[in-house]
Amino acid sequence: MNHTKTYYRRDILHHNQTFVVEGPLSGGDLSHYTFDEGLNAFRRPAEQFDAIKEIADLPEGRIIICRDHSHIIAYVTFLYPDPLERWSEGNLPFLMELGAIEVSLRYRSLGLGKEMLKLAMLDDQMEDYIIITTEYYWHWDLKNSGLSVFEYKDVMKRMMEAGGMEVFATNDPEITSHPANSLMARIGSRINNEQIDQFDKIRFMNRFFL
Repeated sequence: MNHTKTYYRRDILHHNQTFVVEGPLSGGDLSHYTFDEGLNAFRRPAEQFDAIKEIADLPEGRIIICRDHSHIIAYVTFLYPDPLERWSEGNLPFLMELGAIEVSLRYRSLGLGKEMLKLAMLDDQMEDYIIITTEYYWHWDLKNSGLSVFEYKDVMKRMMEAGGMEVFATNDPEITSHPANSLMARIGSRINNEQIDQFDKIRFMNRFFL
């Protein structure tokens, strides 16, 4: 796959405050910024900052951020699926995963997640990929949101739809273990039928196709 990365930037005005949405950025680019302490959903902020810098420098890795001046307040990651998960079966070079999306607590409800996803999909190279995201309710900040698990699911679904993603069925045990979990994907416009068939076989592993 061609992993050339084309940089995009948008300025988002909200109540006389301007936020910058930009990417993909390299690890070196990210090092010029600070990382918000509220970005702690997956690990401690300093460790997560190191992790996204590492992802940024992978050949396929893409990091989109939203920043307040030089302070990162949100990010989204794209990379190949985790080798330990079924989505890496066959090492399909056209299958990319939206690995994480996080917005710091005090900047939520501003639509920044949607803006990052929209910017990520501006790159024409995304048309060469099937991009998946696995939504698990145990990753969600239900405590601070005040939402029920299904209300939060609706919020996540609408955000992902802003990036052109839609719900796909699967028999993956982790996803089917709870009705709030889901698989969403965006099929690039240059993905062919053979590639879609390969994706379908991963979605429904251990099931006979007639």
